[in-house]
Amino acid sequence: MALSRVVMRLTRNPGTSHPDGDDHRGYTVVAPLDASGHLDLELWRANKQDCTVLRFSPDEDEKADGWLTHRGSHWYFRYDEEDEGPDEPVYRLGDHALRLGEYLTIHEADGEDLTYKITDVVKV
Repeated sequence: MALSRVVMRLTRNPGTSHPDGDDHRGYTVVAPLDASGHLDLELWRANKQDCTVLRFSPDEDEKADGWLTHRGSHWYFRYDEEDEGPDEPVYRLGDHALRLGEYLTIHEADGEDLTYKITDVVKV
């Protein structure tokens, strides 16, 4: 078990503000993954400060940095500054394997649910 850097890029989202997706928008997350690619709660507890989130975008105002957090039975992307937006819940993140080619839905700060494809996973 180790921390891994997971890169997710915006994929096609018909009927949204990004119907064709955008490889320049997404997230880089340092996450505690077990051997099957699932989030490991105990590993996260031991490495909270190293479990980071970086939201990237060509629009400077949409960029943000923060932490991967866990509350109750849910995982969130938590940002450290007010102007970076509220916590972003990731739909059933604890149930998904974070492996190359998998998809995740993130509830964006503007209220839109967008789907991202995992394009890179490497141990850090």
